Formats: sequence, C-alpha cells, structure tokens
Amino acid sequence: MDIRVRFAPSPTGWISFGNARTALYNWLFARHMGGKFLVRIEDTDKERSKQEYEVDLLENLKWLGLNWDEEIVRQSERIPAYREQLEKLLHNHQAYWCFCTEEKLEAERESQLAAGQPQVYSGTCRGISEKDVAERIKNGERAVIRFKTPEAKHVFEDLVRGKVEFDSAQFGDTVIAKSLNEPLYNFAVVIDDEYQKITHVIRGEDHLSNTPKQMAIAEALGFKVPRYAHLPLMLGPDKKKLSKRYLAAGLKEYRAQGYVPEAIINFLVLLGWHPVEDREVLTSSELIKEFSLERTQKAGAIFNPEKLDWFNTHYLRSMSADEFIKISKDFWPAHWTENILRKAMPLVRNRLKNLSELSESGDLFFKLPEYEGKLLIWKKADETSAKNSLDLLIKELENLSEEKFGMEAKLVIDKLAEQFGRGEVFWPLRVALSGKENSPGPLEILEVLGKSETLSRLKIGFQKLA
Repeated sequence: MDIRVRFAPSPTGWISFGNARTALYNWLFARHMGGKFLVRIEDTDKERSKQEYEVDLLENLKWLGLNWDEEIVRQSERIPAYREQLEKLLHNHQAYWCFCTEEKLEAERESQLAAGQPQVYSGTCRGISEKDVAERIKNGERAVIRFKTPEAKHVFEDLVRGKVEFDSAQFGDTVIAKSLNEPLYNFAVVIDDEYQKITHVIRGEDHLSNTPKQMAIAEALGFKVPRYAHLPLMLGPDKKKLSKRYLAAGLKEYRAQGYVPEAIINFLVLLGWHPVEDREVLTSSELIKEFSLERTQKAGAIFNPEKLDWFNTHYLRSMSADEFIKISKDFWPAHWTENILRKAMPLVRNRLKNLSELSESGDLFFKLPEYEGKLLIWKKADETSAKNSLDLLIKELENLSEEKFGMEAKLVIDKLAEQFGRGEVFWPLRVALSGKENSPGPLEILEVLGKSETLSRLKIGFQKLA
C-alpha cells in the first residue's frame, strides 16, 4: 500500500500546538512508512478564513521542518467537485433538501430533551417530492442539504483507541451543505480524502464523533474508507482540558519568544507518544526511525510548559557558536556586537529558557547597568571594606598585560581573596562588573570584558562609594 496522509487545517486562526502535533504525527508516520505527507487548506468558511492565517500555517510547517509532498489543495478551489457529488447523492435519494426553520428545529430538540430522547433531526423533510422541492427552492425558500443516514452501526478499528462503535441513531440525518455551492466540513473532507487518495487519517480525538458520519458518506458514494487514528487530547498541568491560555498562544507566539524548532518538535512528539527506550531527547532522524502509532497513548497528554523550557534550554546549549549567533540575531539590541557575544555566549546561553531572555541576560557585557553604590557592600562587610577592595583591585589589575589579562587577573584576585577574605573581594568585584546582585562569576565576566572595560567599571564602582 502507498501510504498517504494529510494535514488539513482551517485557516481561521494562528497555528496552535494541537495543530502542530497533528501535523508532526502525520509527517512522522508518512516518513517512517515511506509514504506521502500532504497539506490541504480547508478554507470553505469564507467569513473566518484569512490569508494571513494560511501564511502562518505554512511558514510554521517549514520552520518546524515538516516539508510536504505534492501541491497544496485548497477547498475553496474545489467547489465544482463538491457540487457534483452533492447532486449525485440527491439524484440517488441518499440526500434531500430540508426546509425546516431554526425555530422549528429548536422546538424539536427541546421536545426530545424533555422526553429523554436523542436530540437528532426527526426526518420531517425526508418525504417531500422532487416537484415540491423544486417549487419551494424556486420561490426562494431557504433550505439545506441533509444526508440520509442509513440505520446501522458503524464499527471501525482505530489505530490508537482500538475498536470503536457508533449507532447512527445517535446523530441522525446530518446537514452536509448549506447549498449546492456551500459544502460543510463532514462532506467536503470525504470528497477530498478520496481525491487525494488518503489511506490514513490521523487527527485529534475531538474529531472522533465525525468519523462515523464521514464513513457513511464515503460508503454511500462508493469511496474507499481510510483507516483512522485519533490522538489523545492535550491537557493542562492540572490534568483538565487545555485552557485558552495555552490554546490562544499559537506557535507564532512561542516562536517570537525564541523557542527553537528542535525543542518544539521534541516536546510535541512526547505529548501522546513515547519511544521504545523512554528517551527524551531525540533527533528528527531518530523520531522517523522509531515512530509508530502503536506507541501512541489513549489517555490525555499533559502540556507541561516547564518541560518545553527544559527542551529549549537543552537545544540552545547544544548548538555550535555559529548556529547560536545565527538564530539569535533577531533578539540582539542595536548596540550589541558579534565579537563580544561570542566571548560571552557560554555564560549567557546556559541561563536562557528562550531567546527573548537573551537581552536581559547578556546586556551587562555590552553596557553597565545602573545600580546603587550600597549594592557593592557585602553583607558581612562595610562600605570602607568594599571601597578598599575596589581600590586594591584597580591598582593590581592595571599592571597586567592585555593579552593574558583573564589568566593573570585570576591569579591576582585569588591572592587578594586569600589575604582579605573571599566575600570582601569577590562580592564588590562581581557587582562593579555586572551591576547586578545575580550574575555569572566575576572572573568569567572580566575575561569577556577585557582589561580596559574591567578597569573602567571598577573605577565607576569606586566612585559610587567615594
């Protein structure tokens, strides 16, 4: 069998983590099986679909490295194909025009609810003659097209959930189009899956109830029914349905914060799947080799933002200097320079959760922050001690060479610390160089700053205590 899967988002919002996970699982399944990964844009919702959302979807797929095969299919360009199949169902009496008003339908639902019956359409318009239908449509009466659902049980073997069974009495005759030129989701998706020769439909668990409806339509049209796999829901840290806080924050927002694609991929794949040896860090090639739907869990997957931060920190630390410089440039303040960042990088990136923190974490290497003189005083010392320490440091460091400044400075500072106390020397040194209470070690900072800038900052600190 030639495996063919599809990622079929609606461009009605920014791509979410849920969308991205669905795309990833489809992509990994296709690549593992040597099949095709296709992209379909389901844009028949004219009011909510926007070009900017489609651009966002495709750009983020490329950013994640989820390259697709074949031309992108857009539902808005396939209206004649849907109309042809709608007319076929109407001609074969497998679908019919329904003229029931929303008020009538609501009254019917309330009556069924009161009687403890399933809230499904009663089939009032099933028996209207073709002549009456034509006359009513000609007179401008509003109508929708309903699929005449066969009375049967729909059983299928879900590749994640196992055996699943639905009774058609649970959903009745569903609306499949607002008109011949306005197909609805459950109809259009069936036509497109046949057109694209989709063999496996891998999607979120929230689509499970749509599956028997789509199977029934496919069977009525004589189409081959694909195999289905429904992925577990994403749950928040509280193990409840993922909140709007995370759903609203699309991939675009995380990307803007400086999360790297490798971290996103590694994080997403473990939201519902696990490798044989329960490893956490896996490359794309390792994922392709190991991925299988059989190892996908049924239970909900916990969205843990701290775990995403952990992955991002790991990948930022693992990058070469050139890679880090390249991906971080959009996050540099205007006064930063590459040569200083290269020196400071080992100290800066190990403290980052994402690249949006780079400016705050690394700016002390480019510009001394404003700080109060009292910060220079160690908790077990006084102002005189801090002032004397800075004076000694200035005098000793001025005599060192520029070329071996870092190495020679360490020897001098360690000697002073032995003589006057580690806290009395290292604390005012750290604050004078960084302007912060918490920072990388002072010896590492001065090695990045060099002799001239180190002495300049020490003198500024001394003046704050003068």
